[in-house]
Amino acid sequence: MIVERLDEAQLAVSVGELAELMVDTVDGGASIGFLAPMDHASAVVWWKERAAEVAAGQWAVWTAYDGRRVVGTVSLAFPAKPNSRHRAELVKLMVHREARGRGLGRRLLGTAEEAAVGAGITLLHLDTETDSLAERLYDSAGWTRAGVIPDYAADPGGVLRPTTLYYKRLG
Repeated sequence: MIVERLDEAQLAVSVGELAELMVDTVDGGASIGFLAPMDHASAVVWWKERAAEVAAGQWAVWTAYDGRRVVGTVSLAFPAKPNSRHRAELVKLMVHREARGRGLGRRLLGTAEEAAVGAGITLLHLDTETDSLAERLYDSAGWTRAGVIPDYAADPGGVLRPTTLYYKRLG
């Protein structure tokens, strides 16, 4: 499994595979901000919109490649505010359903955490659907639960669900 950070040009080349991963993730029930069924074209548009943010240094995107296709991704979003440059948000951690259960989510999470430390980030934060499989990963990886917001976002089926906020101090 190869995990690499994408620059703007690499992201542009990978949008189709990233879109396929996103469709699989959403259609598999993961709450990552979209409703099911998700169409490929909408996912392509979403990833294309990230290219300018990657070029500007506001987003960092990593992909996991199994030798055939992209099977995982994770991103960091860096705030533009001067008083927030010490932190970043962990976003869009996705593992294809066929690649789950092999530690890839943990590896992607660790990759993002290490890169954040290297970039001088001392605090990461994220939100995830309460009682989801993702919560188990964050709990076991040493993230701290900050609280739960009821009815925060609709799951892929359109049902409002609570979201758990997490943070992790680095370094």
